[in-house]
Amino acid sequence: MVCRAGHENDPLEKMRHSCAHIMADAVVSLFPNTKVAIGPCIDDGFFYDFDSETIFAPEDLAKIEKRMEEVIRKDVPFVRKEISKKEAVTFFMNRGEKYKVEIIENLPEGEPISLYEHGGFIDLCKGPHVERTGEIKAFKLLSLAGSYWRGDEKRDKLQRIYGTAFENETDLKAYLSRLEEAHKRDHRRLGKELDLFSFHPEAPASPFFHPKGALVYRLLIDYLRNIYQEEGYQEVITPEILDIDLWERSGHLEHFKSNMFFTKVEEREMAVKPMNCPGHCLMFSEKKWSYRELPVRLADFGRLHRFERSGVTHGLTRVRTFAQDDAHIYCAPEQMEGEIQTFLKLVYKVYRDFGFEDVHLALATRPEHFIGYKEIWDKSEFLLKSSLEKGGFSYQINEGEGAFYGPKIEFQVKDALGRPWQLGTLQVDYSMPERFDLAYITSEGTKARPIMLHRAILGSLERFLAILLEHCGGAFPVWLAPTQILLTTITEGQNDFAKKLAKTLQNEGRRAEVDDRNEKLGLKIREGTLRKIPYIGVIGAKEVEKNQVALRVRGGKDLGGTSVEQLINLLKDEIRG
Repeated sequence: MVCRAGHENDPLEKMRHSCAHIMADAVVSLFPNTKVAIGPCIDDGFFYDFDSETIFAPEDLAKIEKRMEEVIRKDVPFVRKEISKKEAVTFFMNRGEKYKVEIIENLPEGEPISLYEHGGFIDLCKGPHVERTGEIKAFKLLSLAGSYWRGDEKRDKLQRIYGTAFENETDLKAYLSRLEEAHKRDHRRLGKELDLFSFHPEAPASPFFHPKGALVYRLLIDYLRNIYQEEGYQEVITPEILDIDLWERSGHLEHFKSNMFFTKVEEREMAVKPMNCPGHCLMFSEKKWSYRELPVRLADFGRLHRFERSGVTHGLTRVRTFAQDDAHIYCAPEQMEGEIQTFLKLVYKVYRDFGFEDVHLALATRPEHFIGYKEIWDKSEFLLKSSLEKGGFSYQINEGEGAFYGPKIEFQVKDALGRPWQLGTLQVDYSMPERFDLAYITSEGTKARPIMLHRAILGSLERFLAILLEHCGGAFPVWLAPTQILLTTITEGQNDFAKKLAKTLQNEGRRAEVDDRNEKLGLKIREGTLRKIPYIGVIGAKEVEKNQVALRVRGGKDLGGTSVEQLINLLKDEIRG
């Protein structure tokens, strides 16, 4: 185990690193014959993977914590010792620690091998650690999970324990409070409570959108379509299954094969598309384009399918079937900087519309495995840097994290709990136009190669919906709420009035529902509140007589008697934003 690169001197990181060793010590002492695998520090905490005959249960965490407290109270030192590779293999082999042996055997010859010991527990580790166990001030074990050795589902299945540590109890309590709030906002929980979507084992990691969820999904697409119309995009529809030769030509077969689905049709090898770009290149190649027609902006909401291993799928944030707000811009070299600047401004506008104000940018550079020429990559990275700097955008460099076909700008937002999420991307691609022999006619009448920009703002719509749900806690803005107003009657004598009013609102383009059940008013209001409906209109005999509703706003504010005309205008103003 080792602290993350660049974090070695962070006091909190060292504390968490040391706390993880103490946790491993406690687990091994409580559950004999347990083998220790690996477990690095992570954001806000740490984990360790174990191979144990005992299936850990949530109540075991309290036992482990108690044993950890005993080790901390003893205040024993962490002692570092360097040994040879041969000595290390022998040492851990004699202890039956096969995972440590495998790690050591894969280390380069001559690399220093260090062990850390505290109170009799010894582990393979680069360090660093705190000086003594007593320096651990506040910690908590958080959860259990399954994992695989080396992340390979074909290898040993392990058990993972997550934990965290802080410099004091105040910081720990604040963190646990944030975790509790995050649990309340978990999109999987909200999706079920709000009847938006579900998952079924018959279609692993593939969501079923219920009517209300499908409505929100469509509203997201409608919002984007309106923007596309303003920004000069043309929407296209492309096939979902294409010949494998296409994916070899695009480079996906070489670089993305493990994430693709394949099938055979009439003895022909085919692949289900994981991305839209090769199909768009085929469409662009069909026509003889003039420079006057550029840039060409093709948008596509087609279904994409990627094989995500079961160990990494998670609600809507990591699924096997999804759609993106995907588009590709084919432009002349002299147009590229302008297109990038326009897109950067558009991204910020969209994020503000959804309530994301804290936006961070990163430039992801050439990865280890890439297509094309290094000189072209250098040029692309320079152009992206230049566009960002000319636009006055601050950014960080993410070395080696570009797509295999080009560098990219990554857009990250922070949600209401301060958690970072990567959403959109903008990628410069010289390689795919070359591979598909794309061309346009210049003003001099000669052929030239266009530059291809891959871009998305929200990214996966499924993932964005999950992030938005957690950001707003399920309380969608009025324009996106599946039900904008719930009309609730006190007695059946108001049912006809409520239904007529709902029809009037629906004719005005508002999404109104009626709750005319023979239930107590308090129950109906409470259920409407739990559904996070923006407005609840209570209708009794007095409201019918005055042709109005007693209007309640989400959050508890009571607006009192509101006429039908006022209600229509209020909803209209809310939706305009």
